[in-house]
Amino acid sequence: MLMIVFVPSNRGISVGVIAGISIAAIVVLLLLGVGMYIGFFRKKVKGTTLLLTASSDFSAQAGNVYGSKAAEPTAAVAATPGLTGITVDKSVEFSYEELAQETDNFSMANKIGEGGFGAVYYANLRGEEAAIKKMDMQASKEFLAELKVLTHVHHLNLVRLIGYCVEGSLFLVYEYIENGNLSQHLRGSSREPLPWSTRVQIALDSARGLEYIHEHTVPVYIHRDIKSANILIDKNFRAKVADFGLTKLTEVGSASLPTRLVGTFGYMPPEYAQYGDVSAKVDVYAFGVVLYELISAKEAIVKANGSIADSKGLVALFEDALNGPDCKEELCKLIDPRLGDNYPLDSVFKMAQLAKACTQENPQLRPSMRSIVVALMTLSSSTEDWDVGSFYENQALVNLMSGR
Repeated sequence: MLMIVFVPSNRGISVGVIAGISIAAIVVLLLLGVGMYIGFFRKKVKGTTLLLTASSDFSAQAGNVYGSKAAEPTAAVAATPGLTGITVDKSVEFSYEELAQETDNFSMANKIGEGGFGAVYYANLRGEEAAIKKMDMQASKEFLAELKVLTHVHHLNLVRLIGYCVEGSLFLVYEYIENGNLSQHLRGSSREPLPWSTRVQIALDSARGLEYIHEHTVPVYIHRDIKSANILIDKNFRAKVADFGLTKLTEVGSASLPTRLVGTFGYMPPEYAQYGDVSAKVDVYAFGVVLYELISAKEAIVKANGSIADSKGLVALFEDALNGPDCKEELCKLIDPRLGDNYPLDSVFKMAQLAKACTQENPQLRPSMRSIVVALMTLSSSTEDWDVGSFYENQALVNLMSGR
């Protein structure tokens, strides 16, 4: 407490007393101002900024993306354990109460899937059907990766992020894709077999989504977990690439980057599985495996008689067939039997050639996703006059695609 003592004097109040009073008054006013500001700020602020301390590499590389909306003013979020700092549009925030209410407290009746990082629930949020991925706090790095990508990158063939929540657990809210994933359609006994033309279209849609994140964003994104289970099918049987939790950022024009091994066995190229080298060609290889799946409906790792000991990769299975003396006859043995005879063999053979190019051991020999899109566009419009030489600059690759 400040005490002021008045000392009688013929000369009035001393200069020291006046200075003391002035300084004390200023300090009191400053303290009151700071207290009022903090009180007001705490009431106003609501969570729209997240920062993952474990992912400083992600934050450091985040940049502008072609086609993304300009960032809107955002506030800062109340503390969530382990999270502080990435900017997200205000419009994509949901409260835990709203998500719990629309999923009947995340009941089993509303559960529609289970992934490596959490369960997925169906909900109708604010008049729109949605899929809510509920993730443990331990998956915060994957949560941040997916949030960063899908709030900056928007494309018809990439699953759309509606919102997020960071109360208690980590939640990502996506558009609901009602027709399941490609793996379910290829191997689900309750599903009708996909016609060949639909398979080609699904391949083209997926390739377009990957081409966009490889070629048209700054920085470049590498998915690292392309597989049939991560390709979703909508009601019109069009495809969208999903699950960006393992996405890696690279600078434009950069070569491969060493990194820890993540992803799914059977889809990993040799340079990644052995040395952890990551480039866009990692996704190209995995996409080639998906093309083989579209042809055969087999899994990426084929188990003979259900035995893991006798398992063989789908890539090796197709290479044996395509490198044989009568490759088309051998290829016919691998085509999905549920197609019957309802497929143009020439079209299937060309897709197999493309898949073989994508799964070359040398990443430099694999085509870019842009070249793959061009090839599949031509294949989907016509199976005639498919001049592979016009799609690739590498002569060895041209020879491969021509069957030489």
